[in-house]
Amino acid sequence: MVCMILSKHLVNYLINQPNANFINYMPIVSKYSNERVEKINQDLLNVLVSASATPDLALMCLGNTITDIIQNEVPEKQRAAIVENFTNALKQSIK
Repeated sequence: MVCMILSKHLVNYLINQPNANFINYMPIVSKYSNERVEKINQDLLNVLVSASATPDLALMCLGNTITDIIQNEVPEKQRAAIVENFTNALKQSIK
């Protein structure tokens, strides 16, 4: 549930950013069903739980995964904007 709320906050924040170049590389919210997003979130959480990952280990693993996605899936010119908007969205989601 926490991941679902966090994901919704992140998506809502990211899609409302004025940086059009960044938005062009973000999936459209309606492209993915809530069920698919929730399933993936639950699968990620299940892996962390089954590995008995402590919060710091879980965050380190998720952070490494995010870095890998940005480095390998996002065009180099868009990486700074992605990171900026992602970190802003993360900060906004925990307020």
